[in-house]
Order: sequence, then C-alpha cells, then structure tokens
Amino acid sequence: MVLLRWITSPFRYGLAVLKRKIGKLGLVRMELFLAFGNEKEIFIKGRIVEAYRQSRPSENKNAFQNIIAAIRRYAGSSIPDVRVMLEYHHLRIEMVSDEEGIFEKRFDDPHPVTNNKEKARLNIIKEPGIQPENEWIEIDILRYASDHDFGIISDIDDTIVVSHATKVGKKFWLSVSKNAYTRRPFPGVSEFYHLISEGGAHPVFYVSSSDWNLYDLIMDFLRYRNIPSGPILLKDLHVNLRNIWQSGGGDHGHKLDKICLLMSLYKEMKFVLVGDSGQHDPELYSEVIQKFRGRVIAVYIRRIDREDKEREKILNRYQPEVQVAWVKNTKEAIQHATQFLLSKKQ
Repeated sequence: MVLLRWITSPFRYGLAVLKRKIGKLGLVRMELFLAFGNEKEIFIKGRIVEAYRQSRPSENKNAFQNIIAAIRRYAGSSIPDVRVMLEYHHLRIEMVSDEEGIFEKRFDDPHPVTNNKEKARLNIIKEPGIQPENEWIEIDILRYASDHDFGIISDIDDTIVVSHATKVGKKFWLSVSKNAYTRRPFPGVSEFYHLISEGGAHPVFYVSSSDWNLYDLIMDFLRYRNIPSGPILLKDLHVNLRNIWQSGGGDHGHKLDKICLLMSLYKEMKFVLVGDSGQHDPELYSEVIQKFRGRVIAVYIRRIDREDKEREKILNRYQPEVQVAWVKNTKEAIQHATQFLLSKKQ
C-alpha cells in the first residue's frame, strides 16, 4: 500500500498541477481538522481539496443515498502547493499544502492563555488558478494545561462504533451504506466516556486508522451520539474511489506517531488508553507504556473475539503500575472506571 502510494504520488500531484495551470481546478476548499495545544504550543492541521457538494446526513437516508454521499466524499482531489495564512492574536503564519493536500504546523505561542477555547482564522492565499470557496474560516483552538491530571486517548473503530474492522467486506459496506446518524455505537459508550472524562473535565483525544475523508462523519457521529468531542487524529493516507475499501487498514504505526505527538505536547499529563482487541491496540498500547514509562495509568480493551490469555499477557505484565481492564462490554468498563476514578480521589 505504501509502495503504491509512492508510485502514484507523482501522477496525482502532476494532475493537480496541470488542472490548476489550465484553469480547470474549480473552487478550492479548506477543510480544518485539528487546532489544539498547551500553554505554549499549538498544533494545527487541515487539507486543501477541490470543493464538492455534500448533503447533510440524517436517520432517513437510505443505503443508496449514503453510497452517493460516500462517492462525493472520496471523489474530491487533494490540491498540493496551496499557501494558507493563519492569523491568531498577533501571529501570522504561512503554511503550504503537501502532495496529499495536507498542511500542518506546530508553533510556539507566547500569548498568555486566558481560556481553554480560543479562535483563530485562516484563509487560502489567492494565486493564479486558485479560487477559494470561502474568504476566511474560523476554528476553535483547544488549549489544555500540559500538567493536567490526565487525558483519554481512544481508538474509534470497534471501540466506540461497530465497524467489523477485521472483516474487510463488512467494514466497507458499513462505511459506504451508513452515515453518522445510522452507524451504531456500542451500548453505553456515551455514558462511559462522560464518566471517564468526568463530564468533560479531562480531554479526550481520538486516534484512528481511518482516513481524513471520514473526519466529518466521525465528528457528526460523536455529536449525534452524545459522546464527548475532542481532537481527532486520523491517517494521512490518500484514499479515493479506487482504494476506498482500504480505509482503516494497513500499517497502524501512524497511531503510535500520533500518540507520541500528544505525549510531547502534554509532557506531564498522564493518560488512559481505550481500544479493542480486534486489531493491534494491545500491542500498540504496550509499546506506548514502554516508551513513556509512568505516563499511562489505565488501559481499557474491549474483547472482540474470545479470550486470548497469551495475547493478554502483553498488557497484564504492567500491572499494578497500570490498571488494565479487558472487558466484554461497556457495562464492565463503566464498573471498572467507577472504581478507578474513586481510587484516584482517595
């Protein structure tokens, strides 16, 4: 998959450049994904794509309507070499989209934090062949203290939403035939995340192997199912109509990179990790515990298949330094989290 991406990259890049040069690019859209940080640093990320029309999801949309929406979501082309200007307080920072249309920046901000949510605005710098869809876009920047008590890092597929990630056919059908309002959460998920975050007192970060094309679907799903919102870190993978079925698969090493980013931004914050046994979360979280000793205080793993004693040893060896809970359902996770929070207050 990585090799295919590397081979096709020059062609995708060249096509975008050609369309821009001959004036066939159309309206250009900026999609903002992330804007969060600590008292001194901020990380921001977005993407530049050709504008596409998308209807709002609803419970009444049928499979055909959802498939059309998925086609529109994946048919858009990423646009490289587009300059973006960020304005935040007294700062003006320029970024440039890469071959996948992605732009990102981690920068210092000496401005004193007065609120955990502040606004920045961004615009696409006008150039020949570039016609922005909007003049300016505003985004909330979420600021969390680097020494905050603890935060939550959670997987998404088969952790909060039923995805059948280990079964390619089922996962593909769910991803294209359902929308944010018709995808099913696991029972009790909303209650669990509100409990473990203590009603939003602790930040929740979502890390997934899904691609950025699904960002709006995930955001709408969290909102509709009353699951605490938070920064969503997805995979920087070029997924289009040809390889849409591969979304969420492949190498999950990027999840470790995203978790390392969070660990470096919040150097004194400890974390609760939440995932499932369907793919590589136990092995990934074991690596995180080893790499950042003393930073992980609890791990919750939903068992997707039957009990696997040998595999469970991967995480269980860290007890009692790390509280490890293998649960078959959210009810068991809630019971453990209730005791976990109580023990932290004693």
